[in-house]
Amino acid sequence: MTNFHHLQGLQSLLPLISLVTRKDSALEVYKEMLLLYLEEGRRQVNSRCAELEPWQIIGATFITTLGAVWIKGFLFQHESNISHVMHGNLRWLIFCVSCYFFCCQVYGDFAWSNPLHPDIFPGVRKMEAEVVRMSCTLFHGGPNSCGTVTSGGTESILMACKAYRDMAYERGVKYPEILAPVSVHAAFDKAAHYFGMKLIHIPLDKKTMKVDVKAMKRAITKNTAMLVCSAPQFPHGIMDPIEEVSELAVRYNLPLHVDACLGGFLIVFMAKAGYKLAPFDFRLKGVTSISADTHKYGYAPKGSSVILYSDKKYRHYQYFVAPDWQGGIYASPSVAGSRPGGIIAACWATMMHMGESGYIDATKKIISTARKIKAEIRKIKSVTVFGDPEVSVVAIGSDVFDIFRLSNALTTKGWNLNTLQYPSSIHICCTVLHTRPGVADRFIRDVQEQVAIIMKNPKEKTTGMGAIYGMAQSIPDRSMVTEISQGFLDCLYSTEVAKSNNSHMNGNGKAH
Repeated sequence: MTNFHHLQGLQSLLPLISLVTRKDSALEVYKEMLLLYLEEGRRQVNSRCAELEPWQIIGATFITTLGAVWIKGFLFQHESNISHVMHGNLRWLIFCVSCYFFCCQVYGDFAWSNPLHPDIFPGVRKMEAEVVRMSCTLFHGGPNSCGTVTSGGTESILMACKAYRDMAYERGVKYPEILAPVSVHAAFDKAAHYFGMKLIHIPLDKKTMKVDVKAMKRAITKNTAMLVCSAPQFPHGIMDPIEEVSELAVRYNLPLHVDACLGGFLIVFMAKAGYKLAPFDFRLKGVTSISADTHKYGYAPKGSSVILYSDKKYRHYQYFVAPDWQGGIYASPSVAGSRPGGIIAACWATMMHMGESGYIDATKKIISTARKIKAEIRKIKSVTVFGDPEVSVVAIGSDVFDIFRLSNALTTKGWNLNTLQYPSSIHICCTVLHTRPGVADRFIRDVQEQVAIIMKNPKEKTTGMGAIYGMAQSIPDRSMVTEISQGFLDCLYSTEVAKSNNSHMNGNGKAH
């Protein structure tokens, strides 16, 4: 039977063999070859379908068509989804795939819009207003609460600092000061640098890792422009004692900014998810502004955040207006002039798609996972968990061995943890990705195994990036670290680096 089929195959090629021996033009040869292939294909299909009933043929055709349409949509329409996987943004991919596709479509529809021109793009203006109003409501803002959408947490923080600086100027303060915990985000350092303010770092309670309220009280002077708390802070995931600091703010008639950039869209849903937290928002009289990133646990695309105020009088100090410009009256609410309307639209779409139930479900999974990790890590000898983290970040340190050794070891296991300094530590920031079955258990097991290996020789020196990071902390002249960092940033813009990368490309533009 096999030989017979071979003969049939050879026989079908005979016309082709005769074609190539003729002196016809190449086009005619290819045309006749195509016709022969089509004829052979028709014959093969007919022979294979000869014993099938009509309903079977129709059913198979229908299923095949549906499959082809699905594959086409996955490969081409959702190409950006695959890009997110390549860049490690798995949290979004796994948790909210349909939302992602929906928001990409919305972004595309508003990609050319610009909120600087609300008369031309009224839809984006309305969406920004609704994002702000929804956020104010989540943080228990009253009818006079307000805010703006910004490009990220840093801009939100800059805007609050700028507003309170101008308020301090108005009351005669020449050298405005920001009182903030040493654990506060570096964006406050940037704000002080940009706006000519002085940042006074307040120490933490060494046991709780919360800001020392008594020390903050002692630091208040006539130059104090604002107080700051974190909810939670980035290094250790600790909620500052915002209630106590709020009382200070009221007593001394000072504005209090709560930086909730990291966990803002978790903490507002924790009560409904079954986790109690002390008040941290506009329910407290002293809290006058809050920054929260919609592009973190709000699951919006990167480049979106909100700065919220308890009253419109604070937001007015954030605005910039140039009334005498020859190009007309120029007014903008934040740092940027032109802004990407597509980001605002996608942020609005994300919040509408997720809804309260979606956010509560995500919060419940993330908080339960983070607390499981916290509880299990605490059981491991030779390592410590800093403070009592209540949200999504768990920071780990050790008094027995160099914690950066553990960081290096976990990196080889596929974990990407943040390295911290003063004190040396590492932390894991839990996302929806970590809530998948077995992920948290694997992390805990890997920590247990690697600590056991390290403890066989706890005094061994750290190598690799851990050694570099540890050494950087020990340099007394911090200007050296600054210069090295500036050199690194310069390299990012170096054309020589680009040329070097291009030299490793092949003819198709793909890296070897």
